[in-house]
Amino acid sequence: METVVLVVLLLLALVLIVVVLLQRSEGGGLGMGAGGLMTGRSQATALGKLTWWLGGAFMAASLALTIIAAERAATSSVVDQIRGTPAPAPGAPAAPTLGEGADLLPPPAAETPATVPLVPAGE
Repeated sequence: METVVLVVLLLLALVLIVVVLLQRSEGGGLGMGAGGLMTGRSQATALGKLTWWLGGAFMAASLALTIIAAERAATSSVVDQIRGTPAPAPGAPAAPTLGEGADLLPPPAAETPATVPLVPAGE
């Protein structure tokens, strides 16, 4: 189901790009030319209406894909997938273990070597 919605979403995106590129330019950014979104007059062209419909369908398909992906992801988390990794095949090298994290921490202050002063003693 997720693949079908994704394919529909990609097709809608391609058709929407083509329809937007087919429209004539009004000049000026954000519809500052003769009519558009920022003025009281609205264009009633077929391409304008088709753009709105395709945009709505694109948003609906995006929302549907998000809902489907969220439902599928709710069944398991990434941590569950990591903990549930299968054992390596016989003869394959074993994955290294990290232990309890002792090797990842810096050494205690008593074990650190003496620090070298940044400023020479004569100055």
